[in-house]
Amino acid sequence: MKKRNKEQILIIGLGQFGMALTKTLFEKGYEVIAVDIDKKLVNEASNYATDAICLDAIDEISLSKLSPKNRDLIICSIGSREPSILTVALLKQMGCENIVARASEAIHARILKAIGAKCIINPEYEYGKKFAHKIIFKSLFLDNNADGLELFEIPVQPFMIDKNLKELQLPDKYNVIVAGVMKENKYSRPIPDEKFKPGDRLLVTGTNDDIENMMKGDN
Repeated sequence: MKKRNKEQILIIGLGQFGMALTKTLFEKGYEVIAVDIDKKLVNEASNYATDAICLDAIDEISLSKLSPKNRDLIICSIGSREPSILTVALLKQMGCENIVARASEAIHARILKAIGAKCIINPEYEYGKKFAHKIIFKSLFLDNNADGLELFEIPVQPFMIDKNLKELQLPDKYNVIVAGVMKENKYSRPIPDEKFKPGDRLLVTGTNDDIENMMKGDN
């Protein structure tokens, strides 16, 4: 059985997006508490979540029973505007800080941000951008030749601090290539001899598994 990660993630809303998050994060070892008002969706999520609970998230008493403030991360993936806004507002009133909220459009996103969501995501918009770039760069990037390569922006990991690319040997150890380094909110080309500092961010390319491997530490 896969070893569970100590980090607990509460996912509220089990549409296609929320269900995919639940399944993927659980398979990667996180403790996932999946919540929805639809009992059928909750039953489905129970097959691959630490716990699956059927309740109405806009009911303050029911929501409080989930002890949301004690969770490491809360993802409100409810697609409908009013329920998602009310849920995020209640979560903030309960003292929750790490709230990621799904928005369906720009006004929805602004409201969620204003009431305290730490991060806003729009899966349809993000997928649209990604797919557009696949069309634009079709002569350069083809799925059947890409071997699952992805481009990610990640924070510098603890084992990288005060080391440089020559010392880390990321391509040899993890099959991960650093394409850019962000220092003080500005990206530049990676310099092999330059040591990484806390707060730096890296633009890296590799497969999901390779990058996940690397982020587990210097093995």
